[in-house]
Amino acid sequence: MKKILLITTGGTIACRQTSEGLAPDISDNSLISLRGLPPGFQVTVKPLFRLDSSNIQPEEWQRIAHTVAEEYRHYDGIVLTHGTDTMAYTASALSFMLHNIKVPLVLTGSQLPLTHLLTDGIENLRCAFAMAASGNPGVFVAFHRKVILGTRAVKVRTFAMDAFESINYPYIACIDAKGLVINKSALPKASGDFMLNDKICNRVFLLKLTPGLDPDIFDALLKMNYRGIVIEAFGVGGLNFIRRDLVAKLRMMIKAGVTIVVCSQCLYEPSDFSIYQTGRKVLETGVLEAKDMTTEAAVTKLMWVLGQTGDADEIRRLYTENCAGEYSTGRFSPDEMDERQ
Repeated sequence: MKKILLITTGGTIACRQTSEGLAPDISDNSLISLRGLPPGFQVTVKPLFRLDSSNIQPEEWQRIAHTVAEEYRHYDGIVLTHGTDTMAYTASALSFMLHNIKVPLVLTGSQLPLTHLLTDGIENLRCAFAMAASGNPGVFVAFHRKVILGTRAVKVRTFAMDAFESINYPYIACIDAKGLVINKSALPKASGDFMLNDKICNRVFLLKLTPGLDPDIFDALLKMNYRGIVIEAFGVGGLNFIRRDLVAKLRMMIKAGVTIVVCSQCLYEPSDFSIYQTGRKVLETGVLEAKDMTTEAAVTKLMWVLGQTGDADEIRRLYTENCAGEYSTGRFSPDEMDERQ
C-alpha cells in the first residue's frame, strides 16, 4: 500500500461553472472520491488553496515548497493538482527550490473539470499517482499518458487534451499496454542531501524581441528596479544593433548590476550566440545564455538564482550550472529524442 500525499491548489480540475465562468470550487476530497482511483494507495489530502493558476505566483511556489519539505518524509510520493496555464512555471520553480528531493513530486491537472462527463482529469490523476508511487525521485508533470521532467514541460496547446510537451528532452515515462514505462536514462541524477532553497526574487522581466523594438524599454525597466531580464532573441541568437542599438543597452544594464539572460524564441533546439555577428556582439556584453532551456525554466531559474545571491560571479556560476536537468548534456541518442514527438 503506497502512501501518497495529494496537495490541491485549484485549477480546471477543481472547477465548476459559475456566473462568472469556470472557477475552482470542487471540494478537495472530491478529487479522489468523485470517480475513484484504483486500489493500492493510501491517500492523504492536503488543500493549500483554490486558485486559477493565473493567480499562482512566487508566494504560492514558496508555500508549496515549504509544504513538500515538511511532509515528504512521511510519504512514498506526492501528487500536486494545479491549473495548466502556469503549471510549467511552478514545476520549474519547484525543481530549483526542492534540491535533491527524495520522493517523486508529480504535478497534474486537466483540460476539463472533474465534474465533466468527458473529463481528462481521472486519467491524468491515475498517471500522476502511478509516477508518484514509482520510487523515482524528482519533480515531474504528468499529462495525457506522459510524464515530463519538471524543467522541460511547456504547455503548447490551449484546448487539446495533449496540452503539454517535453522540450529538447525525452519523456520520463509513457503509458502504453505495458503500463507506466519509465525511461531510466532520462531520470534526474540526484545526489546529496535534500535542501529547501526557497528564496526567490520576483523582480525578473521576460521580454520577447520584435523587429524595431525601442531600446528605451531597458531604461524603463532599470527605473522599475528589475534585477533580472530574460530576452527571447531571434532564431539561433541575435538582437538588432543597427539604428536601434539593443546591444549598447544590454551593456549599460549589466554595468548597472542587472543580470541579463538571452534565449531563442524557437521552441526546439538550443540557441548558439557564437555563430553570427549579432549574437557575438551580445555575448561580449556579458549576458548569460540559456541554450536549450525552456522560457519557463530560464525565467524561474533566474528568479531563484537572484534569490540566493547578489554577487555577479556567483550568479553566473549558479545560472550556468545544470541544477535540475534544465540544460541538455548530449547524452541522449536521436532515437530517444524522437520518442518525445
